[in-house]
Amino acid sequence: MAIKVSFVSLGCPKNLIDTETMLYKLNEAGMELVADDINADVIVVNTCAFIQQAKEEAIETILDVAWLKKNKSLKGIVVAGCLSERYREQLFEELPEVDAVIGTGSYSDVIEAVNAAYKGEKYISLKSPDNSFIDNERVITTPDYFAYIKISEGCDNNCTYCVIPKLRGKFRSRQMSDIVAEVKQLSEIGVKEICLVGQDTTRYGEDIYGVYAFDSLLNEISKVDGIDWIRILYCYPDKITDSLIEEIATNEKVIKYIDMPIQHISDNVLRRMNRRGNSAEIKAVIEKLKSKIPDIVLRTTLIVGFPGETKEDFDLLHEFVKEGHFERLGVFSYSREEDTPAYNFSNQVNEKTKERRKDILMREQLRIHNRFNLGFVGKALKVICEGYDKVSESYFGRCYADAPDIDGKIFFSSTKKIKDGTFVDVEITEIFDYDLLGKAIII
Repeated sequence: MAIKVSFVSLGCPKNLIDTETMLYKLNEAGMELVADDINADVIVVNTCAFIQQAKEEAIETILDVAWLKKNKSLKGIVVAGCLSERYREQLFEELPEVDAVIGTGSYSDVIEAVNAAYKGEKYISLKSPDNSFIDNERVITTPDYFAYIKISEGCDNNCTYCVIPKLRGKFRSRQMSDIVAEVKQLSEIGVKEICLVGQDTTRYGEDIYGVYAFDSLLNEISKVDGIDWIRILYCYPDKITDSLIEEIATNEKVIKYIDMPIQHISDNVLRRMNRRGNSAEIKAVIEKLKSKIPDIVLRTTLIVGFPGETKEDFDLLHEFVKEGHFERLGVFSYSREEDTPAYNFSNQVNEKTKERRKDILMREQLRIHNRFNLGFVGKALKVICEGYDKVSESYFGRCYADAPDIDGKIFFSSTKKIKDGTFVDVEITEIFDYDLLGKAIII
């Protein structure tokens, strides 16, 4: 009888792709993939360990799964991903319920890990992350109409607050032909929107082609029939070249949306973070994007409470946010992570101050977000339908301004039934918190 395996995937879309790759390998090995944890023989928890909150979520999830092992028919637990890579053998000591541990360089060993966990045997595989590769073959777990594509792995930026280079290895791009082939495969199964991800998408191609080739990649992907939307995530501002801006501006399939984490605007903080570029360069690229692509939506993430962030540093950041450069914005309180240079920095900021600063920025951004959304009222937007909400008795979806999972939704009425994944024009009638309301334009 086939081993029944269930998955819990935590963290970012890049982690989800790793989960999908492992699902494919297990399916090909003849194991039965089950959606309900309670029916599983083995559960694989693919973890994130970027910040304290992510680590806590991973541990809580493992303990929840362990309850099934003690009280139901679950035989084994496999912990994969960043938590495994970061804490290694220590996981067996701290979480004895865990049977197998595989790091970020060992996803290909998931079959052996599941077999061992099923038998109640301890198993560990911690191959170098630098040697891992991105596999085209995976089980797509996102809705039929959109998928994430990882264009690179690893990171060489070495920001002082970040443990990712140690967990994911050096930066390495995928071959362009490999990415385009995957896009074609996805198009053939009905995917209409692809979201390009990597630790630093703007560096794409530097290591294998000797030049920044993200613009060329976008151009090649756009030639694939059936793909309507190409969405760009995780850009670094210092590598947004003129040629990339031109490609975004002129390529009809490339959504006018960029996720561009800047983390801060104070040069004092940026230097301590070891971020590439400075405030002047950040402002210059924003101005260039806005002037070349007037309807572009910019998303960013910020960190408050970084060691040494003074009131003056935060005031600079606050004023910058108030200027409304970003239509979409998220804020993290600095997480003090061992094995990072910033862990030992002086002038650590207390948690109360971090949370207060975070709240100030998020309140400010809500006003900016609402002002931006009000500009859509009375206009028609192209929306990809994602489903029907029985509570509100309305359909919902996203327009170009909203990325999956992180941004808002558009809820709309329709006189005709609309299938998931269908593009529909929606007239916007009002805003509601971070979302929009409207009605489908049926011709």
